[in-house]
Amino acid sequence: MKTIGRNTELKACVATIGFFDGVHCGHRFLIGKVADEAHRRKLASVLVTFSNHPLTVVKTGFRPQLITTEEEKESLLAATEADMTAVLDFTPELALMTARDFIFDVLRAQLNVKVLVIGHDHHFGHNCNEGFEDYVRYGREAGIEVLKAEKLTNPNLPAISSSQIRQLLLDGKIEAANKLLGYDFFIEGTVVGGFHVGRKIGYPTANIQIPSSEKLIPGNGVYVVRATVKPDGNRTEEEACLHRSFLGMMNIGCRPTFANGNDRTIEVHLLDFSGDIYFERLHIDFIAFIRKEQKFESIEQLQTQLAKDEHVCRQFHI
Repeated sequence: MKTIGRNTELKACVATIGFFDGVHCGHRFLIGKVADEAHRRKLASVLVTFSNHPLTVVKTGFRPQLITTEEEKESLLAATEADMTAVLDFTPELALMTARDFIFDVLRAQLNVKVLVIGHDHHFGHNCNEGFEDYVRYGREAGIEVLKAEKLTNPNLPAISSSQIRQLLLDGKIEAANKLLGYDFFIEGTVVGGFHVGRKIGYPTANIQIPSSEKLIPGNGVYVVRATVKPDGNRTEEEACLHRSFLGMMNIGCRPTFANGNDRTIEVHLLDFSGDIYFERLHIDFIAFIRKEQKFESIEQLQTQLAKDEHVCRQFHI
């Protein structure tokens, strides 16, 4: 277990449990309730989460597509109102642990939890048939008060779940996904060499290599994005264009006009930018979906469409 936060000393605390993929509006609503309860009781607030998706352990061959990588999730959680995040490795041994054992052996013994706040639809422990009343009973035995958080009700937001957001992203419904996330979905990756075709047709692109195979990539198509070069500690701000954001149009797909086969690429053309950003790390926020990827009969047709895409892109602001 590792702990991250303003205070890593394991004081008596109010805690909640979750994988928190995406740290979306529903998660932050729950976290706010935990922080409020902790403040009211003058206790610390702790978020108990996992470094790996539980299904990678309990389901053979499961390959997650995550809204946020472990590093991204921890950064988003650190920006919430909670005092600390406790990150557990989800192991086969942990998968076999009952809810009662988890309450006694982890929450009480390791994390000094005094109050456990359960999400309105959350279940944990090896026996998935157990629910809130069972957790209350086990908590009473362990000296932990167990509370159920109410469901987030917002007329401007439908029911929120990480799986729902993943599907929206895969369908290219960026603006709907961003609304549920409460921020713009993003990816981070390194600029690597490509085929240099974009440069020849007036739209040079940076090819992005994503370090994590578990990171979800939105569905194929053209997107409006905001790209920021991240610092690497070796360059000045002027050299790396640090803290500068550029509007861009991104293509995700197999470049059918160039007969690229099944080789899926992530390329971004930065508007009003010139410079060498090879091997730089880019943070890219997705703003809107423009169109699906399509095959053009000629390079000229592609250039005409790219000019239209650029016009759409410039309607947005960073």
